[in-house]
Amino acid sequence: MSEATAAAAAALAPRKSLGQHFLLDEAICRRIAAQAGDLAGRQVLEVGPGPGGLTRALLGTPAATVTAIEFDSRAVAVLEPLVAEAAGRLRVVEADALSLDLATLVPEPRQIIANLPYNIASPLLVGWMRQAAAFERLTLMFQQEVAERIAAAPNTEAYGRLSVLCQWRCEVRLAMSLPPGAFRPPPKVWSAVVVLEPHAEDPAPTLFRAMERTTAAAFGQRRKMLRGSLKSLGDAEGLLAAAGIDGSRRAETLTVAEFATLAGLVSDRTRSPAPQA
Repeated sequence: MSEATAAAAAALAPRKSLGQHFLLDEAICRRIAAQAGDLAGRQVLEVGPGPGGLTRALLGTPAATVTAIEFDSRAVAVLEPLVAEAAGRLRVVEADALSLDLATLVPEPRQIIANLPYNIASPLLVGWMRQAAAFERLTLMFQQEVAERIAAAPNTEAYGRLSVLCQWRCEVRLAMSLPPGAFRPPPKVWSAVVVLEPHAEDPAPTLFRAMERTTAAAFGQRRKMLRGSLKSLGDAEGLLAAAGIDGSRRAETLTVAEFATLAGLVSDRTRSPAPQA
């Protein structure tokens, strides 16, 4: 660890309430940055930089700029020397990432690379999936269990709503795993980096909402057959018949493509006026 990293870490005590687990090992931070591919000319967005371990690694790449979004005012202050040192390549935005449209902060081509605060990682990810095509790539650290859910295949215990939403919008791969000891303080579980490569076009907002509703209903009662779990969507039998899906199947057996078909039908129903009596 460099003197600058050590000094920044010493000045910032992690707060459990903010889900902070700082990653300070410079070699590991460089490996994470490398997972994002060639960053030459890219506008990089980082959420939750903390004392700046990963931020320094990102500044060591050919990225055009790094924009770090930090909720903790203490961390913003700790990063001020690094902002000065970066000579215009680093901007720190003090804000709640959940309330920001990251795509408006920097021009294309843009990537998100972050060791996400564990307590808001999943909501952040779902929000980014709504506009995934705005980003060239997302390289993100999660708890291992969450990472495995994102990358899970059908007919596995980990396969669920996050799996479908993310794989519908992106090509997904598990890139690397890290033990608890890599962080300060050590979390109780392993962590993993997931790389998401977005597809070219985003779905209409109505279709994305339909996919959210469909997956929430299906996996909310995952032990039920689909004809039962999808009742909240209205006429589950008709919906399944139109999709060519056997109603006796369960949610975890459906492919992402089959969920996409269901979501398209749900979206069409939402937009179509009710028939006149």
